[in-house]
Amino acid sequence: MAEYRIRPYRDEDYEAVREVFATGMSEYAPALCLHVLRQPWALLALGCTFGLLLASARSLLLPVLALTLLLALARHLLGCIWSAYIDRCLGDDLRRGVGTVGVRPVDNGGGGATDGELVLKRMSVRKDYRGLGIATALGRTALAFARQRGCRAVVLNTLMLQHEARALYERLGFRQHHRYVLPTAYGRLANCTVTTYRYDLSGTP
Repeated sequence: MAEYRIRPYRDEDYEAVREVFATGMSEYAPALCLHVLRQPWALLALGCTFGLLLASARSLLLPVLALTLLLALARHLLGCIWSAYIDRCLGDDLRRGVGTVGVRPVDNGGGGATDGELVLKRMSVRKDYRGLGIATALGRTALAFARQRGCRAVVLNTLMLQHEARALYERLGFRQHHRYVLPTAYGRLANCTVTTYRYDLSGTP
C-alpha cells in the first residue's frame, strides 16, 4: 500500500491542482465520442450520408473515405468542446500532488449560498495512483470537513460517463438525488445526463 498524506490546499499547489484535474477529465474524451456516436440522430446522419454518397458515386471507396473523414472531424470537434468545458471548469476555480478535492457552499441560483450545504468539486486522482484508496480518503476528508463545520449535507454532480466516480460516491454513502439533461444545446443534442448525488450529514456521527 503506497503512503500518502492529505493536507489542506496551499497557494503553491495551484498549477499542480489544475493539472491533476485537467488530466483526469481529459480521459473521458474518447468515451464522450462513443456516447455521441451511439445517439440515434448520429447513427441516422451517418447512415444517410453513407447512402447518399454510395448512390451518387457508385463506388464503395469514396463513401468509406468520406465517412472516415467525417468521423475524424467529429471526434476533433468533440475534443475541442470537451477541452473548452475543462478550461471553463478551471476558470471557475482554481508539484507533486497525486489527487485533489474541494468543497464550497452550494449556490442557490440567485447569487447566494444555500445555508448548511456544501458541493463537492474537482475530485481527481492521477491515473497511476488509482486503486490505492486515495479517492476514498479524499472523499471521507471532504465529508469530515463538512461535518466538523455543522453542515447538513454535501452534494455533487456527475456526468453519465463517470461510471467509476459514481460507484465511488455510492460506496461513500452518497445517494442519487436528481437526474437531468445538461440544459444547453450541446447537452440536449448529445444527451449529456447529469446525476446529482447527496450525502445527508444530519444524524451521522
